Amino acid sequence: MLGRTDSRVRTLVVLLVFVLAAGSIGVRLGYWQISRRDELAAMAAHQSAVTYSVQPVRGAIYDRSGTVTLATTVSRDRLAADPSTLTPTRRASVAAKLVELLGLKGDKAVQLTALMTSERHYVVLARGLTPETSTQVRTLSQGTSAVLAGLMLEPEPVRYYPQAGGAPGTTLAAHLLGFANRAGTGQYGVEQYYQTALAGTPTTWSAERDSLGNTVPDTAHVLQQGSAGQDLALTIDASLQVAVEQEILSAWIADRAKSVSAMVMDPYTGEVYAYASYPSYDANGYQAIADRQPALFTDPMASGVYEPGSVFKMLTAQAALGAGLLALDTPVKDAVKLTLDGGRAIVQNADHKARPKLTFADAIAYSRNVVAGMTALRLGRTTTAAATKLYDTWTTMGFGRKTGIDVAGEAAGIVRNPATTTYRQVDVANGSFGQGVAVTPIQLAQAFAAMVNGGTLVQPHVVRSVGNVEAQGVNHGRVMTPALSGQLVKLMQHVVATVPLYRSRTQIPGFEVGGKTGTAQIWDPKTSNWKPLAFNYSFAGYIARTPGQPDLIVVVRIEEARPTVARQGDIELPVFSFELFRRIAHDAISTPNLIPDVRTLPVPAEVAP
Repeated sequence: MLGRTDSRVRTLVVLLVFVLAAGSIGVRLGYWQISRRDELAAMAAHQSAVTYSVQPVRGAIYDRSGTVTLATTVSRDRLAADPSTLTPTRRASVAAKLVELLGLKGDKAVQLTALMTSERHYVVLARGLTPETSTQVRTLSQGTSAVLAGLMLEPEPVRYYPQAGGAPGTTLAAHLLGFANRAGTGQYGVEQYYQTALAGTPTTWSAERDSLGNTVPDTAHVLQQGSAGQDLALTIDASLQVAVEQEILSAWIADRAKSVSAMVMDPYTGEVYAYASYPSYDANGYQAIADRQPALFTDPMASGVYEPGSVFKMLTAQAALGAGLLALDTPVKDAVKLTLDGGRAIVQNADHKARPKLTFADAIAYSRNVVAGMTALRLGRTTTAAATKLYDTWTTMGFGRKTGIDVAGEAAGIVRNPATTTYRQVDVANGSFGQGVAVTPIQLAQAFAAMVNGGTLVQPHVVRSVGNVEAQGVNHGRVMTPALSGQLVKLMQHVVATVPLYRSRTQIPGFEVGGKTGTAQIWDPKTSNWKPLAFNYSFAGYIARTPGQPDLIVVVRIEEARPTVARQGDIELPVFSFELFRRIAHDAISTPNLIPDVRTLPVPAEVAP
């Protein structure tokens, strides 16, 4: 007879172990389900939820009327594909057809073919398709025997510039506007400067998603509310902008220039009515420009500094007249040359001649370098004192610092401070007629506006309103007396009325005009010499309906032009800077509703900066 193998003690031990294990598990479950219930629920929600941002539509940009759209956002299709669903032969045929349809060549054709013939599940083949191309893709993708297969058209926002420029292959005011890239970031010009206002801020959403990763309907809610992109209204007049772009294109062709720039500004408010340079570009094709000629994006008006030449004689006149050193009708002595620095340097007039019986106004009109140099050196008892007086005039008028115009990339220019840089006599003389300094056309417009508006330094600006908020004009106070401003207006009018060449090519019947020319040699750092037969030409001036009361400032720059005649003192162009001024001034004065019939002028501060 066999003995029993079971044991009551063993059974009790095993039972006790099971009870203890079950109790432990129960306690643990209670801990997770009760004590940490909220935490676990939050973790589960986090794993099944998705957070995403929705960018608002970028604000539009209009001209001063608020009716001409200069920049807007439209929906364009992105062409994507799933090559993995096609056979290798089918992928190759689709790639070949797309290369033909999209007109691709070279590296771009190779890149699309490589993407389309891969085994990837998702590739982006092209962006910003035109509506016509999208229609062609849809048509060729339909039916069982479709030429195209495995493709998807996905809408995405694209910045669009609808107005054609004044030159072929350009959009209107391209340098002024800049562009917004695919990521919605402004590049250059107004688009970059006003990026925050135009872009707005995104709205952040949260929603649940199912096991396939799809958003569950009716579960989305806002985590953080964003703000809409704001529209801009510019000070630019679209019709005048087109006319100015056409004028500078004609001058660029005729003068064989590197570039031509011009702007029209209200001297009392700083509102810029037209702002253009050529060569320009098509902002809708910025990616192609970036590949071929990225230098085209640089704005010559705001970023291009240069030696202005004799247009700067107006600053020398301002310093001399303001100091009471002489008057407009004071007789002055011209000379063939001015010997300086103990004979180590000389300054000559452009024609290497001297003119007898000149008044100071005549000397400025006939652009006598020798007279300008002697006048500048008389501003102080020492060379340093004279240089300091000239430098103070330049900086008071805004040179050597940014004007604050609301476009990206503005340069400050270069004027040397006598307190930190030693000036020789020749440096003072050269500065008196715009050599040895570097300025921008915008700085010239600001300075000449102060000369003609009664003496207030206004800040140029190109945006009239942001959203519903009107832009407030900025002035930096009075920089000269109204009496001195009146003298400078008379001097500018004397310049164009006295010199026969200017008189015949600047006058506009029924209006008063005035201004000053500038012709400057161009230094070539590569050869350490002046560029042969290449000059920078400038003109800064005003046009007035009522004599002595200027309405508009026009600044023109013709960069590195090749004269048709180049004799001593006789450098001729097919289109002179002052002729271009006349054409643009006439266009501006003829633009309806541009100039107010009655002006409300800003009250300037009495203290100069």
